[in-house]
Amino acid sequence: MNTHVHKVFLITGVSSGFGLAFSQAALAAGHTVVGTVRRESERAAFEALDAHRAKAFVLDVTDFPAIEPLVAEVLREVGQIDVLVNNAGYGHEGILEESPLAEMQRQFDVNVFGAVAMIKAVLPGMRERRSGHIVNITSMAGFITLPGIAYYSGSKFALEGISEALAKEVESLGIYVTALAPGSFRTEWAGRSMIRSGRTLGDYDAVFDPVRKAREEKSGRQDGDPHKAAQALLTLVAAEKPPVHLLLGKDAVRLVREKIARLQGEIDAWESLSVSTGFDD
Repeated sequence: MNTHVHKVFLITGVSSGFGLAFSQAALAAGHTVVGTVRRESERAAFEALDAHRAKAFVLDVTDFPAIEPLVAEVLREVGQIDVLVNNAGYGHEGILEESPLAEMQRQFDVNVFGAVAMIKAVLPGMRERRSGHIVNITSMAGFITLPGIAYYSGSKFALEGISEALAKEVESLGIYVTALAPGSFRTEWAGRSMIRSGRTLGDYDAVFDPVRKAREEKSGRQDGDPHKAAQALLTLVAAEKPPVHLLLGKDAVRLVREKIARLQGEIDAWESLSVSTGFDD
């Protein structure tokens, strides 16, 4: 493991939360960071982090036609992209029946299609150089679910699957792909950055109200430290053989292990039905 090789990071969504923490840690370690922000005012604030190695571009990751030209501009300015961190994303909270389909489309546009568009723009350069690391920030909600985050979980399950398949496609090209799945961290995810659908159906109060209440009470007091997550990211991208899936946080490890145990139990309990569907010999 060599943590002293200079790398160029392209990180989406760097104005706050994980994106800002990742950027600060990479800059402190001597790397160059190109970040995307949503507003011009945020661009200046990001570049003030380091006069020489912090560069920002204004981008909405759902503006798909803008992504390829932006990556081309980044390459002209910094030469190459060693690490792409697809961090831009947000949480949607709402019971599925109550949540407009347009909100699901927006959730997938940002969390899935935006990430894939970034990957498609960055891959040619990595493929030509036969090196690079793509890190997709997913979530423990890409493994486990709760009532009220069907759209969000769906987007993160999708990104987990895309990451795993892509890792197999590019493995022989010297490119690594990691789905980085945080648990609960002190970011704005459950606060101002979360989109919440309105409530209309009392039938769901009993299952959903306690989940929403617990999330609101925990916001700002989560166990996870974004700066420690950033150090984990640096360890990950310095690894000789990085994993395809990496959980972050004690809660993520515990809850995903419980999910796998339940799934194993279900497979075992229903195995006779599962294997009954072949043609008779």
